[in-house]
Amino acid sequence: MEGNDFADDQTWLNGETARSEFQDARLRKRFRVLLERLWKGMGQTIPFACQDWANAKGAYRFLSNDRVSEQDILGGHFRASAERFRATQGPVLVLQDTTTFSYQRERPELIGFTGKTVTRKGKNGLLRPLTQCGILMHSSLVVTSEGLPLGLAAVKFWTRSRFKGTTALKRHINPTRVPIEEKESYRWLENMRQSTALLNDPVRCIHFGDRESDIYELFCTAHDLSTYFIVRTCVDRLAGDSQHTIADEMEQVKVKGLHRVEIRDAKGHPMTVTLELRYQRMTVLPPIGKQNRYPALQLTVIHAHERDVPPDRPGIEWKLLTNLPVRSRAEAIEKLDWYAMRWKIETFHKILKSGCKAEDSKLRTADRLANLISVFCILSWRIFWLTMISRCVPQAPPDAVFTSTEIALLERVVPDLPLTARAPPLLRNLIKVARLGGYLARAGDSPLGNTVMWRGMRRLTDIQLGYELAINRSG
Repeated sequence: MEGNDFADDQTWLNGETARSEFQDARLRKRFRVLLERLWKGMGQTIPFACQDWANAKGAYRFLSNDRVSEQDILGGHFRASAERFRATQGPVLVLQDTTTFSYQRERPELIGFTGKTVTRKGKNGLLRPLTQCGILMHSSLVVTSEGLPLGLAAVKFWTRSRFKGTTALKRHINPTRVPIEEKESYRWLENMRQSTALLNDPVRCIHFGDRESDIYELFCTAHDLSTYFIVRTCVDRLAGDSQHTIADEMEQVKVKGLHRVEIRDAKGHPMTVTLELRYQRMTVLPPIGKQNRYPALQLTVIHAHERDVPPDRPGIEWKLLTNLPVRSRAEAIEKLDWYAMRWKIETFHKILKSGCKAEDSKLRTADRLANLISVFCILSWRIFWLTMISRCVPQAPPDAVFTSTEIALLERVVPDLPLTARAPPLLRNLIKVARLGGYLARAGDSPLGNTVMWRGMRRLTDIQLGYELAINRSG
């Protein structure tokens, strides 16, 4: 390697920041510096990542600047996600979910409240209510049908000035009669609109949500946008002539196929279970209080129930609702497999909290925390992408992932093992990074995980820094 190789390396950071739009060019420059330093010090505090007071002070000023928002920070990443989307073909899954970031603060009113829980006090075992301090984030992660995360398409942060429980709401008004725009669940509709507009190809997008997304307004929004959805339903809605429900109609549907899947029991041992598949296209009606505002929709209901459930555990039961057609057993299994991908957004949130240590921050206001978590979102996506790229696109060249400097350093620092020497070039380099993070690369080891990848990338960054200093010193 030559010393000027560092100047020639175009890192992935450029792609995530080149299209960022801030009110001031200096803010964009500071954002680029902050993103790079937090990447190199992933999981560490801001002072540790910045290494000196000038850069740490600049980072704090950026995060607290009134002219900086999470949309400014993530704007470039959103556009990069759309470019990666356009480079793919076929259906793409847009996974939505909400997560909570909890903090302990002396002045929780500066951040907000996320809910209430019950905790024990002392040795007497008495219970007392505890108000949880924190912020909430609802995100939409774009994933290929093979499982490769392409990036975020929409993110919304919010806090609560006080805790409002569903039970308390029901004492005063029927929740179904409250306009959707006045509910927190409106975020599902907003993210669907924002991500669909960003990707600009609605017929390729399939939006996914758990039982919290079983919202009739969401189904109507998808219909208006000419896009698709698959949600796990929890509401037994009126169907057909309004004299019966979805459950009533599905009871009349015969088993149309079997699907065998492999799961793990409580001890981690693999086992195979058989699911009975039922699916039916039917007319689904809006709630009674909303029938004047929303039309009836033609939707497909998919039920997957485990056959011969053992007595020592609950059976597997999935009830999905979609506006996609399902005409065969193969198409029903395809929709189930796609919905199983929804867990990947949970993995993304886990990287935010375990890898980036988003809940360890000591920032004191909700706006500053939201800005910091937005930066962490880009880093978390990158780690997730590194973990999944070799599984989803094994034929990709190493230079699509690593700079020439990183590849050369991996060749020098991490020797090949007999098992990995025969691996494809991309996987071989990724395994070397994972080995820097503690991965043993034995024959029976599981595939590369997110933890060893972010640890390995952090060590590789330190190695590169040392090499750069040596090159500069030797002239």
